[in-house]
Amino acid sequence: MAAESGGGDERPDPGEPQPGDDHAAFSALLEDSTEDLYEHAPCGFLSTLLDGTIAKVNATLLDWLGYARDDVVGRRTFSDLLTVGGRLYHETHFGPLLRMQGEVSGIALELKAADGSRLPVLVTSTVKTGGDGQPLLIRTTVFDARDRRAYESELLRARQEAEHEREELKRLNAVLQRTLLPPALVSVPGLEVDAHYHIASTDMVGGDFYDLFPLGAGTWGLFLGDVCGKGAAAAAITSLARYTLRAAAVYDPDPAAVLSNLNTVLNHEYTGEDPRFCTVIFGLLTPDTDQGGFRITLASGGHPPALIVRSDGSADQLPTPGGQLIGALPDAHIATTTVHLTAGDTLLLHTDGLTEAHTASSSDDDRYGDEAFLGFARALAPTTASDAVAAIRDLLDTFGAGVDDDTAVLAVSVPRS
Repeated sequence: MAAESGGGDERPDPGEPQPGDDHAAFSALLEDSTEDLYEHAPCGFLSTLLDGTIAKVNATLLDWLGYARDDVVGRRTFSDLLTVGGRLYHETHFGPLLRMQGEVSGIALELKAADGSRLPVLVTSTVKTGGDGQPLLIRTTVFDARDRRAYESELLRARQEAEHEREELKRLNAVLQRTLLPPALVSVPGLEVDAHYHIASTDMVGGDFYDLFPLGAGTWGLFLGDVCGKGAAAAAITSLARYTLRAAAVYDPDPAAVLSNLNTVLNHEYTGEDPRFCTVIFGLLTPDTDQGGFRITLASGGHPPALIVRSDGSADQLPTPGGQLIGALPDAHIATTTVHLTAGDTLLLHTDGLTEAHTASSSDDDRYGDEAFLGFARALAPTTASDAVAAIRDLLDTFGAGVDDDTAVLAVSVPRS
């Protein structure tokens, strides 16, 4: 018989929801979700004893390696899952670091799967300690690095291809550069000749050029120039300028006429939005049968002045004031000067890569300069073509990376009898 209202013990109906049921169900669901997250996480988990024996491992890592749980737990150590190289690294580096630091993060290793294949992974291990601070076990997280390894391999392949292309480009640039310079300077009776070309960047074709060539019986032409810019565009101007100078000198060897013809060609060929120009100094060498030595007439189109180093120990510039850039204007002014070389005298031609170089002790705004080079030449005097060029090469070496532009040097001297 039912109990009367308000009297006796009232017991809950087993068929109705009770206040504690929701909390218990949530706790059970949370516990199940946590376990499921551990088992099927996007990364591998395993716990090992201090001797490395695997005590717990999740399903993700087992699936990656193709092992059954019973094949691993209590039967294998973490080191057993590594490749031979990985085991050596684990014993010599990974394990000692873990014992010293209590944690090792992001170490690249390779695991060995059941079928013998290799799995590149990133491993992070942490030592779990008890309340007394003593180590209890080691927890390890394993990340699949196959995509990263593939990316790194592709990156390495692309880098190797880029380096190969870079070397091929350097080789082609070197070949092109050689075609823009004479393979060897001609021998002039009674005259010593030497030259040097310093390339500031092996990746780019330079714009400096020089040459010495016969024109007729007892006459030779020489020139040295600097094209604005670098690379393929500058190389095209360099080639055009070099062969135009030689052809123009055959047609009319007068130095001013030679540069005037080159100016006309460049000004007609490169106009509009992409003008091209250069600085050039051209010389006509003729033996002086009366006084001995050579008579040299120089014409300059905006080029740095040549230096004359005398046998008496003096050295001076050969100014050609008013000479304008070749190719910049339809009718450029060409400045000329004449000098006589006797026994022991040396003529030096150079491009501005030398005088605009940064010295090792200078700031970014300081350049070597024309006056410093003139003092350098005076310290050499008297000298010969080969000695002067050798000294300039040594000077360029002292600048190191301060030589940020190509430099060409051409020297001629009359030997002492």
